[in-house]
Amino acid sequence: MKKILLILQREYLVRVQKKSFIIMTLIGPILMAGIYAIPAWLALRDNESRTVAVIDESGLFKDTFDGNKNLIFKPVQTTLPSGKQAVMDGKYYAVLFIPKISVEKPDGIKLFSKKSVSFEVENAIERALKNQLEDVKLIQAGINKQVLEKIDTPVSINTLNLTEDEGEKDSNTGAAFIVGFASAFLIYISIFIYGVQVMRGVLEEKTSRIVEVIISSVKPFQLMVGKITGIALVGLTQFLLWIILGTGISTVALSYLRSDKSVPAAQMEAAMKQAPALEQRANAADKLSSALSTLNIPLILGSFLFYFLGGYLLYSALFAAVGAAADSETDTQQFMFPITIPLILSFVMAQFIIQNPDGQLAFWLSIIPLTSPIIMMVRMPFNPPAWEIALSMVLLVLGFLAIAWVAARIYRVGILMYGKKVNYKELAKWVFYRA
Repeated sequence: MKKILLILQREYLVRVQKKSFIIMTLIGPILMAGIYAIPAWLALRDNESRTVAVIDESGLFKDTFDGNKNLIFKPVQTTLPSGKQAVMDGKYYAVLFIPKISVEKPDGIKLFSKKSVSFEVENAIERALKNQLEDVKLIQAGINKQVLEKIDTPVSINTLNLTEDEGEKDSNTGAAFIVGFASAFLIYISIFIYGVQVMRGVLEEKTSRIVEVIISSVKPFQLMVGKITGIALVGLTQFLLWIILGTGISTVALSYLRSDKSVPAAQMEAAMKQAPALEQRANAADKLSSALSTLNIPLILGSFLFYFLGGYLLYSALFAAVGAAADSETDTQQFMFPITIPLILSFVMAQFIIQNPDGQLAFWLSIIPLTSPIIMMVRMPFNPPAWEIALSMVLLVLGFLAIAWVAARIYRVGILMYGKKVNYKELAKWVFYRA
């Protein structure tokens, strides 16, 4: 045990003291937040106003189009060649030409621009034309548009879960969807990242012949366990730091959304009236906080740590066996693909499981050890039965022990094997070699 701890300590300290580990740990949450925040921020900052000249020869639209602050429709009484020249001169962003058309079959409408218009602008123009044509059809049919608008009634429902102890408990499907998929994605990525680190570490020691010196002092199984556990603690440390930093960043962000510090408290009410965006941000913060409060965060965090460790230990044992069996990183490819198939399959199936987290497929994939770390984390925010969670965890532990035994049998032979091309038949023989 003492030798395993020494190997564990060495693997852990070597990695956490690297500059790359420190930098990625600090900027990881910021990068993840930036991936989602920056595009949204840029979209909100896009205040460029585009004016589209409308030449309507049909007379159906009566010079009325629904635009917005970024897209303005301006009816003009001019010829099409003059409109095109105005676009070339930079007077208009584009010119929309509407010939004499039929309401039932509006063909021949064209949009001329100096540069290719964006997908968003094209859709906005098509929606505006569609709305105007529908208004024309309503008028021709003698239907009052205002009456139809009053009939259109939005409906929003509050979902609640029934419990034996508490009676009723708020739930939020959207929050469960996001948290479940994000947790599964993190486990999927971490298994690949840290599992490959184990494989490369074993392969590096084998090819440099350092392992021959190490094996003279420790048993191959002790070396494998120490290496796997040490790198697992590295990943766990990084995730815990990310959770702490992420919690701090989200707390600051929610505080900012609830109140804009650049506006004095005395002027907040007037500012809210003048700037509806502030009110929208406050409402968004309240909705986000309310959505997260419907989830069992302690259960999700505890399950995440368990399935992260369980999934990592299971797959890293296989990666260690691959590293021991190969002589170069190129040789590892033939063995890595079968190992990663269940992992990739579970991530692909997660996109379907999340739509029906209580189905038969979800149940079976969540108890099979090779797929349960990802699938069960997808289901966890949807509160699966306690016995299913317990069964999944027990089978994951038993699966790890069985796979670790097989991997250790391969590792003890392959770690000192050089210059021999290994196939699956040879690996099967290694499993049953006597010590």
